[in-house]
Amino acid sequence: MDNEGTWDLVVVGSGGAAMAAGIEARTRGKSVLLVEHGVLGGTCLNVGCIPSKNLLAAAGRRHQALVKPFPSVPTGAAAVDMPALMMQKQELIDRLRQAKYTDVADAHGFQVKYGHARFVDQETLEVHGERVAAHAYVVATGSVVHIPDLRGMDTVDPLTSTTAMEQQDLPGSVVIVGGGYVGLEQAQLWAHLGVRVTVVGRLAPHAEPEVADVLRGVFADDGITVVEERAVAVERTGDGDALVRTELGHEVTGQRLLMATGRRANTGGLGLNAAGISTDDRGFITVDRYQRTSNPRVYAAGDVSGAAQHVYVAARTGHAAAAGALGEPTMVDYRGLPAVTFTTPQLASAGLTEEQALAAGYVCDCRVLGAHDIPRALVNRDTRGVLKLVVDVGTGKVLGVHAALDGAGDVMLAATYAIKYGLTADQLADTWAPYLTMSEALRICAGLFRSDKPTSCCA
Repeated sequence: MDNEGTWDLVVVGSGGAAMAAGIEARTRGKSVLLVEHGVLGGTCLNVGCIPSKNLLAAAGRRHQALVKPFPSVPTGAAAVDMPALMMQKQELIDRLRQAKYTDVADAHGFQVKYGHARFVDQETLEVHGERVAAHAYVVATGSVVHIPDLRGMDTVDPLTSTTAMEQQDLPGSVVIVGGGYVGLEQAQLWAHLGVRVTVVGRLAPHAEPEVADVLRGVFADDGITVVEERAVAVERTGDGDALVRTELGHEVTGQRLLMATGRRANTGGLGLNAAGISTDDRGFITVDRYQRTSNPRVYAAGDVSGAAQHVYVAARTGHAAAAGALGEPTMVDYRGLPAVTFTTPQLASAGLTEEQALAAGYVCDCRVLGAHDIPRALVNRDTRGVLKLVVDVGTGKVLGVHAALDGAGDVMLAATYAIKYGLTADQLADTWAPYLTMSEALRICAGLFRSDKPTSCCA
């Protein structure tokens, strides 16, 4: 702080975007205060990425033991100890909170103040009645679960992805409303733990059709029922189950109802109006390409700014917001932005879909490689998967990579580099790719633009 007791930067929030903003400011020698009204670490650590992927990994191990991909190697799985499973999940969260948040804040030398923050005017923040002044602010308060106002919602007690991952007992069945990435991950998580699962909603609505089709087949194999219709009403049945009615009149019941219908900006009680900060029609803070809000002293980063809801995007926008707030306007380069849904197989993408490329005016060409032509999938004895390349006909440059494969997320780093730095399909086909890795699928698929005839191993 300066001699007037004013911080160089005050950051509201303590998740990925907030920590990145704090670190960026401290590298510039500026004084920083983080304000957190809940638990340190934000959505990703506490109720998002970390717990969900930890539980998915545990459930996946159980499922793999039951399906026996190698019949010659006998395996089996006993009943799940839910309290112990939830305890190890929480132990992981607590350990990472200390190592990646508390210790990091200490190492970089910025303070964390606990309490609810509220702007009282365009220049001043109040935290539990105490005025906090700063030369600049970054709002990084993230997002919260959105529960739609369906008819009859007040008659049920729905789970969310947050409360579902706190359950101490396995329900016999669950109906999940929503087929986006949260709904998909939650569906497979609970199915692999032995719960009868039904998903209501379009499956993987933003994925390439070839990729979504793979997941439909996998869900069928997993015993997950999918009703690709919009839910319009819910109610509690006489025996206490939840009933969901769809737009076409179908009725689906389950012991529990889990709503996975998106997220909204977490700005309740923040005093945005008093600060002169505008929001869009969905409630997310409006920012320009430098993360600057309608108040020139306030920047916003991460989910609350309407950015893609990935923690790595939150972190990048946090760095950009802090840099801009401290006098160095910085834009985020979204070219080749990857996304991963951690189902089995993983759904992953980078760049444009075929539909997006055509809408953007490209004349594009596409190739789809089935997992039955990927050596890694063959030795794994699981050929349920595809990889699709979208290429600009005029330049040969790769516009998009989309996959449903075991380890597809790990392929996307190479895909992102290919898109961001303008590699052509020919160049990708000539790139070194280790044999029997899933990343080899990129090279093989790129080779299909030269010939659709089969090739030998490594040829």
